[in-house]
Amino acid sequence: MRTSRRVCVTAVATALAMSLSACGGSGSSSTDASTLKITANITDRTAMKAVVAAFERENPNAKIAVTYADTDRLQNTLPAQLSSDAGPDVFAVWPGYGNPAALRMLEGTGRLADLSGLDFVRKVPEDTQWVTQVSQRTYVVPANYSGIGAIYNKKSMRDIDGAEPETWDELLLLCDKAKAEGMVLFALGIKTSWVTQLVDYALAATTVYADRPDFAVAMSEGRTTFADSGWRKALEKYVELDERGCFSSDPLGTTYERSVQDVVEGRAVGVIQVASSISAITAEAPGLQLAMFALPATNNPAQTHMPGSVSAAYGVNRESDNKDLAMKFAEFLGSEAGQNAYNQGSGTLPAIPNDRFTTEPVLTELIEHQKAGTTVPFMDQLWPNPRVQQEHFIQIQSLFSGRTDIDGVLTALDEVYQEQ
Repeated sequence: MRTSRRVCVTAVATALAMSLSACGGSGSSSTDASTLKITANITDRTAMKAVVAAFERENPNAKIAVTYADTDRLQNTLPAQLSSDAGPDVFAVWPGYGNPAALRMLEGTGRLADLSGLDFVRKVPEDTQWVTQVSQRTYVVPANYSGIGAIYNKKSMRDIDGAEPETWDELLLLCDKAKAEGMVLFALGIKTSWVTQLVDYALAATTVYADRPDFAVAMSEGRTTFADSGWRKALEKYVELDERGCFSSDPLGTTYERSVQDVVEGRAVGVIQVASSISAITAEAPGLQLAMFALPATNNPAQTHMPGSVSAAYGVNRESDNKDLAMKFAEFLGSEAGQNAYNQGSGTLPAIPNDRFTTEPVLTELIEHQKAGTTVPFMDQLWPNPRVQQEHFIQIQSLFSGRTDIDGVLTALDEVYQEQ
């Protein structure tokens, strides 16, 4: 255990934790010292419930309690909880550097157990190792491979006599068709701050990376900036979609949860989201037929790229009092059975591929882009510090509220990117 100098932080972390939503693996929220405590993102609830159930079948004496929270709360509370010895045994960790609960940030403060000795490590694909390792030591289990694109209700698309657009102009015309039928094309819930990033990520995959696949390296070396790159065009198109009436009438007053309901209840044809949100939509309406397409940003379909990367990953608390069971769960999550349980029905692909996984049709376009080499990592995974993503959240909300313009957004992002 760590020293008493963290007593004050413990009180803060405990208070923050009280706002999280708890759900035990067997339907109970009560815990004791022998219970394995897991914290996961609320968007991965379906996936985590499935993998916990599979783990419990193999380990019937294991006691598990899972706590779910949205992205903002996790990123703000997990570091404080871990630093005060009030953290869970197993918890969501973001790949890369992009936020306070990301791999490089938590490993740098000594919060993650070394998983290098577990069997799954040998099977992690080479192009995925960069999001699981620091200095060639493995600290997280990659759980899924996800994408960002337009997820839509097939019935609603038929109702507006629409089809998946392959060009920017076709996308704008599809917005008009939705409006003519009293709908919006995309529900947009940027009252939930992490949602702010998804539309321009989907656009920047093409406007930035199609012509400059080395953009992230060029940024890190100081050879380009947000302001002098395709990020400007991505933001311009983001605003154009809003002005065209493609989004919810009040994005700043709409939450992520409301955006899901808008798709389920037919007020919106679809939503621009991470693929894991497919399970959130189908959980509300199991019979809904969904599909997904990459968001076009030019009138040349060959240029269209799609964000695709390891999305969910999990680490083990280095100071866990239940380390053996936590490591056993990590091993299971990295196994074929664990990967398939986590991803089947969740709108995502195993981060560690295997031949027994049955791919859902809704993921066809993501798989095609992955095979074609036209996916790009989620942008924040390659940013040098977590302040860039947080500033991005703030600036997009400011842009939509009229408190800044595109030049202001780009200047702010460049300033925080260059901070040491």
